[in-house]
Amino acid sequence: MWKVGFPEAGVQAFACDGMPADCVRIGALNIVPGGPDHVLSGINSGFNVASDIQYSATAGAAFEASFNGLHTIAFSEDASGLHEVTDRYIGEITAELLDKPLGINQIWNVNFPGCPLAACRGVLRDRKVSTDAFYRDRYIGSPDGEDRVIYTVEGIRHWEASEDTDLRAVLDNYVSVGIATNIS
Repeated sequence: MWKVGFPEAGVQAFACDGMPADCVRIGALNIVPGGPDHVLSGINSGFNVASDIQYSATAGAAFEASFNGLHTIAFSEDASGLHEVTDRYIGEITAELLDKPLGINQIWNVNFPGCPLAACRGVLRDRKVSTDAFYRDRYIGSPDGEDRVIYTVEGIRHWEASEDTDLRAVLDNYVSVGIATNIS
């Protein structure tokens, strides 16, 4: 862990070279006495929706913060490289959620669609984490010539999702705001 410069006057910033959850844990337990008031995790490049939330280091860091009793918001956006919707809504949504209560092991989960701002249909709140699969994928094995097999993922986006879910919201070009719970 080491101190780093930050573009905002009066802010002390730190970095560490662990995983995002490690960074949150070190910060909460060792850097900020009593832990920070809030943890903002992300912005992840790629959605934290449906079953994909379990693979996200951004969501993992947010859940680590929640395990430590910290109010947390995880932010993600489509990996398309379009940031217009995120830029437009992130400040407003952050201000809205900073003091909204959460239960034990819960995080605010915010996902921004990968569309131009003009195509964004607005913000949908109270989205639940979809139980639908975001990707239909498989692993393809190829011999490497040394008696081993190298597996690569072949993923195909699944464009269907249940109503009132995070996945349905982003597929329909809405910002999705909801609570995710980790029961472990």
